[in-house]
Amino acid sequence: MSSKTENILEVKDLEINFKTYSGDVQAIRKVNFDLKQGETLAIVGESGSGKSVTVRTIMRLLANNADVKGGEILFNGEDLLKKTEKEMQGIRGKDIAMIFQDPMTSLNPVMKIGKQIAEPIIIHQNKSKKEAYERAEELLTLVGIPNASERMNQYPHQFSGGQRQRIVIAIALACNPRILIADEPTTALDVTIQAQILELMKELQEKIDTSIIFITHDLGVVANVADRVAVMYAGKIVEYGDVDEIFFNPQHPYTWGLIGSMPTLDTKGKLVSIPGTPPDLLDPPKGDAFALRSDYAMEIDYEAEPPMFKVSDTHSAATWLLHPDAPKVEAPAEIQRRYKIYDSLKAGIIPEGYNAGAPKVSLDENTEVVTAQDTEGVIATDNMEGDDSIG
Repeated sequence: MSSKTENILEVKDLEINFKTYSGDVQAIRKVNFDLKQGETLAIVGESGSGKSVTVRTIMRLLANNADVKGGEILFNGEDLLKKTEKEMQGIRGKDIAMIFQDPMTSLNPVMKIGKQIAEPIIIHQNKSKKEAYERAEELLTLVGIPNASERMNQYPHQFSGGQRQRIVIAIALACNPRILIADEPTTALDVTIQAQILELMKELQEKIDTSIIFITHDLGVVANVADRVAVMYAGKIVEYGDVDEIFFNPQHPYTWGLIGSMPTLDTKGKLVSIPGTPPDLLDPPKGDAFALRSDYAMEIDYEAEPPMFKVSDTHSAATWLLHPDAPKVEAPAEIQRRYKIYDSLKAGIIPEGYNAGAPKVSLDENTEVVTAQDTEGVIATDNMEGDDSIG
């Protein structure tokens, strides 16, 4: 995999509204992030947080009532928001491809699979029909579909759910895109097939050195696939950092709530839920949008929106709790447990009884620690919610 130092995509101050009869829904509010060559960035959050809208804006696949109020999306130094539709057609599928949530609705039910995979190859790579079909067969084999030459002539309904998702991945990878956007690609799959699809995506990423934006509700999936994580709430990114920083050194109360609601092998008693529901983005609340649901909200949270406070060179969070003058608060017990693990591992010490995996922190070269890719004992798979509505 690449050194992951070069930014291939930069999203700056993105603002998206949706015009409705009731008014403008402020779905995306000043979102900023970047994607590096060869890395996987996960974007997590509840339904309606703006995850899917953000990535669909990158693809320029928004609904007709969407209004881009401001911002830039820089790909190779060029703003995608200023591209014409014809120019975007030359980018979609070729340079930036997307795996959608439901493969059955993503595939044409009356077109054979082979043709659906070959189509972008013919369009974007100027290959002959024979060459495109040969490449399509190679892709089917690559994503693990047996008897690829025979199954090229079958229709979507003749495949299982997991196989259809593999076919959608094959279509997305047909032109070796530089960026692959995966929008909840494993939500409708059982745990066994989900693991196979995630492993497949990691293998393919290493082979073609593509960058991945992974949208999910499932924090267990994030732990297994991501290099960095952006936590979204109410149309904004509220915390941003490396996967180990988000899971073992979270700073925003919303991130605390998400992690606290996730079971681990050490979980005892009831899981902690986040009270209330996300705010109505027709009229976003003043100050910190999470304040009404937070047990740690201060007076200033209801008056002023917190800026992004720097935790480390790679980690930042938008919470007034990080302000130098903020009172010290006691994080939930589960978060304190993770802080201790993080501190121990940073010091090169494996906590006693901690044998289920550790985050990818910077350690002394003589310290043997497994990566977050193997943290099944610490981070268990659990869906936070169902499908996105706006996000």
